[in-house]
Amino acid sequence: MPARLLLGLLIVLVMVVPASARDVVDMAGRSVTVPDHIDRVVGCVAPVNWMIYAVAPMKLAAFTSRPSDTDWQILDPRLKQRPVIGSFLGGQGVNRETLLAIDPDVVIFWGDGRSPVVQRWLRQLDQWHIPVVFVAMDRLQDYPATLEFLGHLLGEPQRGLKLARYGRCVLEQVATTVATIPVSQRRRVYYAQGNDGLETEPEYSFHAELIGLAGGCNVHKGVLKQRRGRDKITQEQVLMYNPEVVITAQRDFYEHAVDMPTWQQVQAIQSDQVLIIPDHPLNWFDRPPSMMRFLGLQWLAQSLYPQAVHLDMVETTRHFYQLFFGLTLSDEKVRDILDGTP
Repeated sequence: MPARLLLGLLIVLVMVVPASARDVVDMAGRSVTVPDHIDRVVGCVAPVNWMIYAVAPMKLAAFTSRPSDTDWQILDPRLKQRPVIGSFLGGQGVNRETLLAIDPDVVIFWGDGRSPVVQRWLRQLDQWHIPVVFVAMDRLQDYPATLEFLGHLLGEPQRGLKLARYGRCVLEQVATTVATIPVSQRRRVYYAQGNDGLETEPEYSFHAELIGLAGGCNVHKGVLKQRRGRDKITQEQVLMYNPEVVITAQRDFYEHAVDMPTWQQVQAIQSDQVLIIPDHPLNWFDRPPSMMRFLGLQWLAQSLYPQAVHLDMVETTRHFYQLFFGLTLSDEKVRDILDGTP
């Protein structure tokens, strides 16, 4: 066959044979066709992007919001040219032109896809021929399977498995240790949110799940009334709860609470048992829920039960940052992170 005719035939075949693809079953149980080799990934919100980054950093094709200076202490500087597209779930929305210019191989959503907002996005992205894959990220117990799933999806199965094994190990070790603490000795914990500390989360809210996983007893009982959480309670209820420990991400609240007569009546304030949640690069406890909760669980368990949970949090933190972000931190840097002054 003449070379020119052969070349022409190959060109025709390339034009008519579809790109290599595969079917995957996502974590919402949906069958989705995705490219065989995925190179450009977009997450629906920041916590999903951090999960993508942990598994396959250079495949993160865009940010949902502009990374902060603190973020860039961790993120690979080669990502500085990545565009900001906005969030699919809140904020100012997504910039359509930027998203289409990126032409992502897949968009990764968090949840089960049942909300009206997500349903609208599913229809829109389908029209743009962009596949959507769902992962599970509500409960910390979901994260090992999610990391393993992302590893297979993004062509990094060993990396995903390594991170998943770490997560399962943390969950198992903390559960085994706190199981030895008698119920009568479990510490009563209040999760304070808002500037006045009078917003909190009930016992069975995923926002506050680390309290139970760390062996604490959440004083605010009940179930999550709405997904965003933040049950509003009164100062009288706090006094009735009289927690032994208060945890909060709001330093302003803590600084004011110690001087407020009503809060001074609370046992946790009297005994200086207010724990300030570390938040580098994301909150270790909640808002947003993220993989940092693996570290947050160990920090909280050790803070609640230092006699039972024998962890060197400097070394534990350094190991986490090395494993998930590829960073080697000095003792001073780790202590700054733990103190909330990174």
